[in-house]
Formats: sequence, structure tokens, C-alpha cells
Amino acid sequence: MSDVLFEIANVDKRFRTARSVLARLWDRRVTTAIEGVSLTVRAGDSLAVVGESGSGKTTLARLMVKLLEPTAGRLAYRGVDVTRMDRSQLRDFRQRVQMVFQSTHASLNPRKTIARTVSEAFPANGEASDVKRVLDMVRLPMSVASKLPHELSGGQRQRVGIARALARGPELLIADEPTSALDVSIQREVIKLLRDLHREVGLTLVVITHDLAMVSKLCDSILVLNQGRVVEDGRARDVLYNPQQPYTRQLIDAIPRGVARAAVAA
Repeated sequence: MSDVLFEIANVDKRFRTARSVLARLWDRRVTTAIEGVSLTVRAGDSLAVVGESGSGKTTLARLMVKLLEPTAGRLAYRGVDVTRMDRSQLRDFRQRVQMVFQSTHASLNPRKTIARTVSEAFPANGEASDVKRVLDMVRLPMSVASKLPHELSGGQRQRVGIARALARGPELLIADEPTSALDVSIQREVIKLLRDLHREVGLTLVVITHDLAMVSKLCDSILVLNQGRVVEDGRARDVLYNPQQPYTRQLIDAIPRGVARAAVAA
């Protein structure tokens, strides 16, 4: 498709090394997390952003959902600069671009039932029928609605996180390490769920991952980050089977032959 949803052009993100306000008065050192990153996400895309820990993947995701502001460069949603949106544009952006976080322990309120967590995610608080609809979408029974997060398995909590994001009616879903800390069988189920949402609902996906084993079954294209810079990008099959950069080949060679590949078996 030619419909550009999200465009990133020459984006940098630097963080001050000093943590306290007082220390920052004299310590001007910075750490560069992202440097010169550009990418285009079109409607219907399924893009994997891959790299090792510390490569800048999560920083990029947080920039895309406006949890961080870029140091330089431009991020645009449907042609509108994300950093210059007015209140109405930002409200629409917050609904249409959603993120599923890596840690369900941190992202789900331990004191709220699943029903309350999901219902509060709707633009106007959802009714029981709305909660059921999105739980059905992520293949969770309505019986989980009365439970607290700690009463669910890791895979169920991840599905709740996806359901909460779907409640906003997004067209772009950014999933940060969606299968980390899950066992192999549950990884496979979450990957299949995301794949089905992409194919059947038409959800555009950006998946942040260090695991290249899951990419070929879920994403059509890959962008490889190394130390905050793009080192390779292209169609998934081309990158996985004919990598052009040594760093990409190292990532592919690091895939365990049994366990990781079983996670993406159809």
C-alpha cells in the first residue's frame, strides 16, 4: 500500500548522563541512543525492528508513541509532525497509535481487575460487551475479567495488554518484545495472535525484538539497529536469507537451532 502512516526522518535521541538536576549543572556528557534513524511505515505493513539489547530498539518505540521527544529529526504521523500536534491531533494520535509494553508486571495496575483495566482503555469507558469483544479478539474467556493481573499467567497478561491497546481502536500497534519471558508454547500463541490481527483485522504492526527466529513468521520487512544506527533494512526474506552486513549475520547465527525456531512454527 502507498498510504504512509508513520515517517521517521534522520532522528537522533541523546540522553544526559547525569541523573540529578544539580549534577547536570556541571556534567554535560550525553549518551546517544538513536542516531540518524529513518524509516517509513505504510498502512498494512508488518515491520520488525531488531538488534541486541542496547541497540536503541525500545528508545525508537518510545519515540514513536511520544513517550520520548527526539533530540533532532522529524517524526510524522499521517504527515503531521508528532512534536507539533495540537490537542485534538494528539488525542487522535493517542488512540490510533498504541504500544504493548514488554513488562506486563509494570504496565498492568495490580489493584485493578482486568475488566476495569480494559474498560478504562476505551475512549469512553467501555461496557461489559465492549470488554468481551476485545477479550474475544485476543482469545481470552470473559472469566478472566474479574481477576487481578497476578492471578493470570504471563501469556494471559500479555493478551490483556494487547486487548487494552485494541480498545483504543488503533491502526498502528507497536509491540515491544511481545514474547520475552514467555515459554516456547506461549510464545507461539502470542505470535499467531499478532499475525492473525495483522491479517484479519488489518492492523499495522511494528514489532521490537531481539529474536530473529520469530520474525519470518510475523513480519514482512526488517530494520536492523546496531548501536543506535540502521545497518540494514529490507524485506524479511532478503534480510534473513541473504544478509548484507556482518552484524546481521551475527544475529542470525545466534538463533538457537531448536527452541527459538520451534517458537515460530506454524
